[in-house]
Amino acid sequence: MAAPATGSPAFDVVFRARRLIGPHGEGSATVGVRDGRIAAVESYDTPLDGAEVVELADDEVLLPGLVDSHVHVNDPGRAEWEGFDTATRAAAAGGITTIVDMPLNSLPPTIDTGALEVKRKSATGRVHVDVGFWGGAVHGNLTELRGLHEAGVFGFKCFLLHSGVDEFPPLAPDELDAALRNLAEHDALMIVHAEDSDAIEHAPAPHGEAYSDFLASRPRGAENFAIAQVIELARRIGARVHILHLSSSDALPMIASARADGVRVTVETCPHYLNFAAEEIPDGATQFKACPPIREARNRELLWKGLADGIIDCVVSDHSPCTADLKRFDIGDFGVAWGGVSSLQLGLSAVWTQARVRGYALSDVVRWMARRPAEIAGLRRKGAISVGHDADLCVFAPDDAFVVDVAKLAHRNPVSPYHGRPLSGVVRGTWLRGTRIAGTGADDSPLGQLLTRGDA
Repeated sequence: MAAPATGSPAFDVVFRARRLIGPHGEGSATVGVRDGRIAAVESYDTPLDGAEVVELADDEVLLPGLVDSHVHVNDPGRAEWEGFDTATRAAAAGGITTIVDMPLNSLPPTIDTGALEVKRKSATGRVHVDVGFWGGAVHGNLTELRGLHEAGVFGFKCFLLHSGVDEFPPLAPDELDAALRNLAEHDALMIVHAEDSDAIEHAPAPHGEAYSDFLASRPRGAENFAIAQVIELARRIGARVHILHLSSSDALPMIASARADGVRVTVETCPHYLNFAAEEIPDGATQFKACPPIREARNRELLWKGLADGIIDCVVSDHSPCTADLKRFDIGDFGVAWGGVSSLQLGLSAVWTQARVRGYALSDVVRWMARRPAEIAGLRRKGAISVGHDADLCVFAPDDAFVVDVAKLAHRNPVSPYHGRPLSGVVRGTWLRGTRIAGTGADDSPLGQLLTRGDA
């Protein structure tokens, strides 16, 4: 980077933090930002000259901006469910500085380069955080995968059963094999919604208000069997695969065994699987419906152990919002309600609330929600407070608390299972490349950039 002109401050912004989560854990530091990048990380007492100085309060911790690699923005086409403006405002308010948008629920879905261009045009000038895009691997688009890869998507999402929307059809077993072989030629990542369609078809049909009936319709075995299939294909082909939104703790031993054998498989889970328990979900409370489902309390604790053991790599939102009417609160029927949890703005606080009572540190949460999702997606300049990284930062007050009011969230629709829930930890400011961004007391201009694989 060019040296500053004589007489001008050495840095554009300087952050002074008595508590900071760096690549090697918690400490204190002074951070200098120049031209949107972190240019210096020095001891707290080092005097750095900045045009602006941000002095953190004693109850605040400086974190790297979080990376949420599993967000359904639904724009264009279903922007009434969410949208680039509202989604990225919510992300900023939650300390997230980068999201990667899923290829389905928008119209058209991102299954060819033309659709990717439509999506990018829809997002241009409307994003408050940085946004990348996943491509889709669906029935009939095998010939489109290379073009999407060359156009810069971060990888490809597929389903092994009906996705919930007809325009994003699942891959049959032979198609999954062919798609993985195609992607392995470019070392591209396949991210998989791993539930087996045959197992779901033979389970009881979901219906009515009882959450237990919905849970029975999405058995653990459907997840376990699909994950086993994906692992064996990845082993045989040498492909890179990522298991989305793991909810069945039964799968953890086979994932650990596969990794020990050298299979390139990574795994995520979501805040709702770490917060809620099936036994506690009231009848008719369809805001809790997700696929795969929130399972029992014992399963939740085993997911936490999976995180502690490093078998689960990261925690991301799977923010899958919809309009209130699609949740069918009028009848409370889990069989017909849209399945998806809305939580983008709340993930950091939701995870920290549960992590702290189990003895985990903020450095663990940062690894799960910033560093690892950035590494898995290939976002080389994101997820850490380190020289050369983008100056994406979050000021977090871990001992502050609030009660969730969905009417005060930036999400487009006031629907979330977290409504009325007390959470620990408040985001007091979010900076993108050294500039404080909308949703955290800053100028309202959309300052986010659209990212492509390789330049991020």
